[in-house]
Parts: sequence; C-alpha cells; structure tokens
Amino acid sequence: MNIFQIIREHLEAGSRGVLATVISRSGSAPRDVGAKMYIDETGRSFGTVGGGLLERHVQEEAAGKMSEDRASIFHMRMDSRTVAEQGMLCGGNVDVLLEPVGKAHRPLYARLAELERKGGMAVVVTALATGVFTKTLIEEGLVITGDPIDEGSAAGHLGLFGERRPVIVGEGRFIVEPLFDRTRLYVFGAGHVSQYIARMANMVDFNVVVIDDRTEYANAERFPEAAEIVVGDFVEAFDSLSFTGREFIVIVTRGHSHDADVLRAALSRNARYVGMIGSRRKVRIIFDLMRESGYSDEVISRVYAPIGLSIRAETPQEIAVSIVGQLIQIRAD
Repeated sequence: MNIFQIIREHLEAGSRGVLATVISRSGSAPRDVGAKMYIDETGRSFGTVGGGLLERHVQEEAAGKMSEDRASIFHMRMDSRTVAEQGMLCGGNVDVLLEPVGKAHRPLYARLAELERKGGMAVVVTALATGVFTKTLIEEGLVITGDPIDEGSAAGHLGLFGERRPVIVGEGRFIVEPLFDRTRLYVFGAGHVSQYIARMANMVDFNVVVIDDRTEYANAERFPEAAEIVVGDFVEAFDSLSFTGREFIVIVTRGHSHDADVLRAALSRNARYVGMIGSRRKVRIIFDLMRESGYSDEVISRVYAPIGLSIRAETPQEIAVSIVGQLIQIRAD
C-alpha cells in the first residue's frame, strides 16, 4: 500500500487528516518502526500500526488532533496488566508520531508518493516543537520540497539516512525519518500470472517493474500497480535496469526460449533473487542450456526453479500467491 498516494488523493479532494508513524518499539509490539497509518477526517484509516488496542488508541488520539497544527508523540505502554485485562497475548512499548496532514504540504506528499513508487534516497524532517508546524523533504543533491530549511541543516539531516530509523534531533525539536527504498522486483513477462504477481507484490511493498516486448500486454491499463513498465526486447531491457544486489527477478515469459534468454542475462547480474516458472523437465532443459553457456552448477543452483512455494498451486492466482509468498520469505532472511 502506497500510503503517500492515498494521502495525496485525499489532499487533492480537499480533505485533511492525521498521519501516524511508529518511531520506536520494544518488547513484542506488533509492527516494526516505520509502520504508518493515515486517519482521515471521517475516521477512516488506511494502513496499520499494529491493530488491536494500540490502533484503537491511536485512532482516538488522531481524532482529537484533526484541527491541531503541530506534531506530537503518543506513548503506548502495554504492560503485563494491560495485556491481561485486554485478553491479549503480546505486549511491549510503542511510540507513535502523530502529525497533521493538510493542503499546505500537498506538494510534499505528491513527491513522497512518487518516491514511494520509484525509490530514492531521501529523509523527511518534521518539527516536534510547539509553534509553527513544518515538514520538509530532503533528497539527494539537497533538493527541498515543503517548508524551507537552510543548506547546512539539510545536509546534516540527509546524512542521517544511514541510520535506517527515525532519529530525534535538535534537543527534541525535530524528527528525521529516512525514506527507505522498497525492494525492486523485475517481472519478465506480462501475462495473466504476472498481473496477479504485480498486484500482490505491490500490496506487500515491492516496487514492481514489468518487462515485456508486447505493448498490448505491457501497459498501465493491465498493470496499474507497476511503478514502471518497460516495453522492448527482454535481453536488451537489462541495460536499462539497475542492480545493486538487492533486486529480485521473476521470469514468467510466454515461452521457453524467452525464459532461457532472460535467465542467461539474469545470471550475469548482481541480483538477490532469481526465480523462473516452469515444469521440472523444462527447468532441467534450460539449466543444461545455461551450462552450455558457461555457467557453473554453483551459479545455476542459486536459481529458484520451479519458482514459488510448494502449495500445489494451479490457477494463475494461486501460482502468484506461491511466488509472492516465496519473495516475502527470501526478503525476510
């Protein structure tokens, strides 16, 4: 879920709300730091900060802050007594940043929505002190969106990107939140299975890029969830894709020869995951072709093929579930 796109749409419609972000946690609190939930002025929520008692209290706190023009931190302490009284199994402590979302920062959220889709190095600086509420997006090259900030402070805040977690600075006056890149997923092939893969992968925060040589298949109408669609030769497309060792590749083209061509190119790239659809017989044949191309058994053994978790999937939807399930599993390791 692109929470910033949802906020963008609400702001374009003239609505306002409150954005809740988990900035610290301890114990067995349900969601990790960075989890977000947007609560609009009607009380509807999008995303989650953990569900249950925590989420109910956050929604109540947000309702009381709709008309405020400052950010604050809500502290939730779920001790053993509270957990027992509420019939819960998990406890822990959570700090949640609550901040107003209004039209003044519409360009900032529009840019955040784009960065959420395409990735990029950036931090968001939110004022915690009383007085005028400010919020600033700082990207590489000290590109500023939102409220103005001096260059020295901007450079210092951007330097905190490597912390990979929200940091409170300036004697408690600001919180600096790195905007993490979503894991890039390259889906080669734009058939029916790919449609469901793109939809499900986007839902679990992969940044999906679809590649196919057929315009009638690879288009935004069929893949509205894709951050990018590349139309062209499968192998030549690799020249336009970036690889840092974190990317995932899923090979689900329309034919064995295309699968082999893509796999041959993928094996020479620095990808974290390469998976290929196909029967065991097809996989053996293509692996033999890779050996003839000079790839060692050690390199070939890193390919997940047949792709996906073993759940006896048959329909395109079920196959997509098995594939995305495996992607989640590998990403978590």
